[in-house]
Amino acid sequence: MQTLHFDARFIRTDRHDGISRFSAELVKALASKVRVVAIIHDLRQLESLPAGIEYVVLNNPQSPVEFFIARKLNRLGATHVFSPMQLMGSVGRKYRLILTLHDLIYYRHRKPPQDLNLLVRIIWRLYHLSYHPQRWLLNRADAVSTVSRTTKMLMEQHHLTRRPIGIVYNAPEKVAQVKSRSTAATKNLIYIGSFMPYKNVETLIKGAGLAPEFTLHLLSKISEERKSALQKLAALSAANVVFHNGVTDTEYKDLLLSAFALVSASKDEGFGIPLVEAMQLGTPVVVSELEIFKEVAASAGTYFDPERPESFEKAIKSLEDKRQWQQKSVLSTKQANEFDWDKSAAALLKQFEELDS
Repeated sequence: MQTLHFDARFIRTDRHDGISRFSAELVKALASKVRVVAIIHDLRQLESLPAGIEYVVLNNPQSPVEFFIARKLNRLGATHVFSPMQLMGSVGRKYRLILTLHDLIYYRHRKPPQDLNLLVRIIWRLYHLSYHPQRWLLNRADAVSTVSRTTKMLMEQHHLTRRPIGIVYNAPEKVAQVKSRSTAATKNLIYIGSFMPYKNVETLIKGAGLAPEFTLHLLSKISEERKSALQKLAALSAANVVFHNGVTDTEYKDLLLSAFALVSASKDEGFGIPLVEAMQLGTPVVVSELEIFKEVAASAGTYFDPERPESFEKAIKSLEDKRQWQQKSVLSTKQANEFDWDKSAAALLKQFEELDS
């Protein structure tokens, strides 16, 4: 393969979401290994891509003309195309194509992203009522990638594709190397993520009430209605809770560097980037015993039953032993090294090589 056409049309022009950041970071890593031509639909997307990258401007992926995009790519002489989503049109294509399915979480929680237009949100809900549309989309490709062994296992379990499935891990943005930390500077517990019901923030608050020497920091933006409900729960639980309602990247990093642990009581996840972001800074993670969390954090994680606040309290207090905390910090930095964009780029290129062989 001499040239890879990368579908960068899902890069946001305001602030990255998961797919947007995945696209931007993977392009950067790939561009150091192979000639990359970025497929965009808005010139502002170039701000998130390597300076000087080759690009073509095609249609918005939500446009009805997406159905015919393969004809445009054929005319451009594309030989290998990768999309970080599974929706890319493919009718009449004459090139190798790898599509991506990140996770299956929307089959269990069907509320669509609210930045999509109304028609797309309706189609989204209908799409996730059955696995059949997913199978049809994925089987149009030559191969499929996903971001974890856990999702690959679920795809195989539900027979979502006949195509070979490769793993292209998600990864954090690179930061200055932190070997490990000997102790925590504070008793702060850090949570970042949405406040949807399955995120189960209530267990964190109730558990924090059982350990009043700790302060739970909720970093993400939150509606006034949801904040009011959680404040009432915190008062009833006698928990020390701080609502940040959003933080900058610098504030987030500083909070992690001084934290006792990053925490999550989520009952369902597609991956767990905050875990890796914390671990690469030597901050232990105390999280629910989900299969995906165990894949991401492995032996670096401390796990608890998300249905039991007292299990969360016990997990947190197990790290008050300074030797245990330091050991988890050492394991965290080591485990975080497993998630690296250069490794992910190499894994994707290997998938294409296997298709060409």
